[in-house]
Amino acid sequence: MSDLYDGTENRKFGRIYKKETPDILEAFVAFDNAVFAEEGRAIPLKFRELMALSVAFTTQCSFCIDAHTKGAVKAGATDTEIAEAAWIAAALRAGGAFTHGRMALQVSSTLDHEH
Repeated sequence: MSDLYDGTENRKFGRIYKKETPDILEAFVAFDNAVFAEEGRAIPLKFRELMALSVAFTTQCSFCIDAHTKGAVKAGATDTEIAEAAWIAAALRAGGAFTHGRMALQVSSTLDHEH
């Protein structure tokens, strides 16, 4: 599975998007560029990049982690801020497990527990 993350090989398959769905790719790139524009947004770019990095940690997308770490550093983020973004992601993932555990207990409470 690690060969799927080979950047050189992966780019070859990325060209399929450009060939087969150029209109959608163009719309996505324009959207992404608008979201991460250096100017004109209410949330400063550094914070948007750190937010993206936290999401990338939770989705575990290595490409996004790479791109948004670079973007965050370029926008002025420190190693401490990057580390805190990772902890924020960890807290949210843990919180999700906790709340879903409560849902499981809610379902369990409706079941007959006799064996």
